[in-house]
This record gives sequence, C-alpha cells and structure tokens, in this order.
Amino acid sequence: MTVNGALLISLYTNKQAYAKYATFKHYGLKKKINATPNFTTMVTGHGNIKSHLHKYKILDSPMCSCKSGEQTADHILYDCKLLEQERDSLKAAVLRTENWPVSKNKFINKFHKNLKKIYEQYTL
Repeated sequence: MTVNGALLISLYTNKQAYAKYATFKHYGLKKKINATPNFTTMVTGHGNIKSHLHKYKILDSPMCSCKSGEQTADHILYDCKLLEQERDSLKAAVLRTENWPVSKNKFINKFHKNLKKIYEQYTL
C-alpha cells in the first residue's frame, strides 16, 4: 500500500470528516441518520470498499473475500455469501411491507436500522 493509499483509507475511516462529506439529498432522505463511514460507503459505493480502493490503485484486486464477485456496495447488500445471515434478517424486515430487492432510497429512508446489521459486518 502506498502512502497516499494509507492516507486515503485514514480519511475514509475518520467519522468527522465523513459526516461532513456525506450528503444524501439526492436519495430523498427524510430522517436524520448518523452518517458513519460504513453507512456512507453502502449508500455511495465510495470509501473503504475493495472496488473503490482498487479503482485508485490502493488495492491490487477488487474481489470480495467471498470470492464470488467484486466487492461493491450492491454485492455486499444483495449477493455476498459471507453476509447471508444478515441479509436474511434484512430481507425479512423488508418483505413485511415491500418487495425484495428494494432501492437504496428505501433502504435509507425506511430500513436503515436493519441495513446497519449488514454494513457493520462487511470487511475488506
């Protein structure tokens, strides 16, 4: 990892910097949500996620640890084999009132507490 890579990862894990950086107006956010680095990464696809870090040549590979695809926000939310249990819980909450899969807009506005279980578990 380069010095610039270490600096970028450090910036992405700084909660204060991330909370100031993160705006979700284009998602129609109607609630005040604590914009943690992991939450922001899941919503924007930017941050401490392999596909994003690979794009800037900080990591050699964008592949997820589950080996079934690139580690993108959508892969983590909908496909990652390592997060099946958390996804099943999220899916159960969604299916009470919506069809699966739901948009990120719905995740943010309606299911952000359930979504938290997934974004707190993903790792590089």
